Amino acid sequence: QVQLVESGGGSVQAGGSLRLSCTASGRTFSNYAMGWFRQAPGKEREVVAGITMDGTRTFYADSVKGRFTISRDNAKNTVNLQMNSLKPEDTAVYFCAAALIPTTNKNAYNYWGQGTQVTVSS
Repeated sequence: QVQLVESGGGSVQAGGSLRLSCTASGRTFSNYAMGWFRQAPGKEREVVAGITMDGTRTFYADSVKGRFTISRDNAKNTVNLQMNSLKPEDTAVYFCAAALIPTTNKNAYNYWGQGTQVTVSS
């Protein structure tokens, strides 16, 4: 089992920044690829960004490329999502998740955090 806890959500005006963090406990963190997902009201959960086990490769949804940065610290069992130039359409509950392979497929992620709300006002 891997337990994931997100933090860092909140409310911000358009153009602002937030940094989300996810702390893992349980099994060896570096064995898992990590992803950030989001779900807006009435919409399906979608991938935002992902990172490989060793942190050398990342991927991003087109909607956040150039604005969001995912990173991880395997020594601290954390994965972060730096979000800059936020837009109202970024408003959602953000989840971190762990998978045994790097993938954009949310169904391949075995463990999920409880989510943290991000609200961007215009």
